[in-house]
Amino acid sequence: MSLDVKLLAILDPARLGGRDPVPAAGAAAAGGATAVQLRDKTAGAAALLRLTRDLVAALPVPVYVNDRADVALAAGAAGVHLGQDDLEPRHVRALAPGAFRIGLSAGTPAEARRAAAAPVDYWSIGSIYATPSKPDAGAPIGPEGFRQLARLAPADMPVIAIGGITEANAAEILAAGAHGIAVISAIFAADDVEAAARRLRRIVEASGHPRDR
Repeated sequence: MSLDVKLLAILDPARLGGRDPVPAAGAAAAGGATAVQLRDKTAGAAALLRLTRDLVAALPVPVYVNDRADVALAAGAAGVHLGQDDLEPRHVRALAPGAFRIGLSAGTPAEARRAAAAPVDYWSIGSIYATPSKPDAGAPIGPEGFRQLARLAPADMPVIAIGGITEANAAEILAAGAHGIAVISAIFAADDVEAAARRLRRIVEASGHPRDR
C-alpha cells in the first residue's frame, strides 16, 4: 500500500467523550483522512491489540500504532509511529515485513539529525502550536521552527506537521512546506467527525502539495 500521510487522523480514545473509537475512525476515513494512527497511552497491550485489530478490519485506510511496534506487527497494522524514546527504527525494520511503514517524531535539531540517519518512511515534526493533547510535547516551534527542522530531512522524505493544528491554522503550516498534517482534537473532538475531516482534507488539497510516495 502506498504511503499517503496528507491527513493523518490520530485516534486517542480519551478525546472521544465516550464514543466508540471504531465508528469514529470510520467517520474520519469517510471524511478524507488518508490514514489513522491509534494513540492510547493508558491501554494495556492486550486491549490495544484488540482495538488495533478491529480498526484494521474496519477501515479502508492504513492503520498505524503509536509507539508500540509489537502491537502494530501482531495486529497486522500498516505501520508504527515512533517517538525518540521508543524502540529504535533500525530494530523495528529488522523485524518488520518490507511493506511495514515507520514514522518518527522530531522536535529539535538533534532529533532531526538522528532521524535523518534512521530507516523510516516519514517524519512528524512538532509540536507546531500549543496543544492540550500532548502536555509533554515541549514549547511549540511554530511554522518557522518547522521549516528549519524539515530542511534537515533527506530528499523526498515526507514530513508532516503535528501539534495544535486546526482548520484555522492548517493552511499556514502547509504553506511552510508540510507534506501533510497530523490531527487529534480538530477531528475527534468535533461533534461531526466526518465533516471535520472533510474540511481539513479540503485545506490540505488546496495547498497544492503532491501526493506522498
